[in-house]
Amino acid sequence: MWKYNKYLQYPIHIKNKDLVMAKYLLTQYGGPYGELGAALRYLNQRYTMPDDLGKATLTDIASEEFGHVEMICTMIYQLMQGATVEELEKAGLGKNFAQHGVSLFPSDVFGVPFNVANVGATSDPLADIAEDLAAEQKARATYEHLIELTSDPDVIQPLLFLRQREVVHYQRFKELYERYAKMLNKKI
Repeated sequence: MWKYNKYLQYPIHIKNKDLVMAKYLLTQYGGPYGELGAALRYLNQRYTMPDDLGKATLTDIASEEFGHVEMICTMIYQLMQGATVEELEKAGLGKNFAQHGVSLFPSDVFGVPFNVANVGATSDPLADIAEDLAAEQKARATYEHLIELTSDPDVIQPLLFLRQREVVHYQRFKELYERYAKMLNKKI
């Protein structure tokens, strides 16, 4: 299904260590509005879409979300480059270090582990796509918050790219929702 290209969707070259920002970015890795949850949600929901367009749309967006997971992880690793244990502890990453070393673990900014309970699916195309619309808006808002938390252009530019992709995904889901509302003769 996938063909892996050995490059990121957007180039990431962060030069300055920022462990606090690295911790903040965890929310888009394993947090409730993060990329991992979105990818799994869309891959799961695609099976109950009423036509090939819906299945393809969800598969395409899910695949891109996995690319976003890779970007977020790359950003976190680059922001943590060369950090000492003391620096990790001071930034609130000591618990992660104690259990995982400098490896990433899918969690939110508070250290709460990723939970598949947030991966919703109802087999109702309109309900699922409505949830996906909300998920994309929550991710967009989170990226906007993250952008406000940094002044580093090497961090801001990839975040702006990711934010824009959330806007595009929202639009594609909106088109799909309108198609299914009409197709299934349901009032929207």
